[in-house]
Amino acid sequence: MDFKESKAIYLQIADHLMSKILHDTYKEGERMASVRECAADLEVNVNTCMRAYDWLCQQEVIFTKRGLGYFVCEGAKKAILKEQREEFMNETLPELARKMQTLGISVEELVEKLK
Repeated sequence: MDFKESKAIYLQIADHLMSKILHDTYKEGERMASVRECAADLEVNVNTCMRAYDWLCQQEVIFTKRGLGYFVCEGAKKAILKEQREEFMNETLPELARKMQTLGISVEELVEKLK
């Protein structure tokens, strides 16, 4: 995984894990990789992965079963989609519109390119 400097690594890991949930690598109710396995796979410090898992627990995307590990919450996929759509509409799309205006790209050009 290539990390960007613009966002904390643990949040990028959380995004990566949420993407795995959206793509059904981890299904709702299913056990996730352990923190140590995650850290080894991504070649990061275990504490960094732990922060990502803690953050996902706070967001109610995953939960822990004592002695068994972390599991995906029921409804996690729907919640992730809702949050990411809101983020896209409120942050990414306005930035894209500003960039298009600066570069003189019309909506028609964009639609044609997307086809």
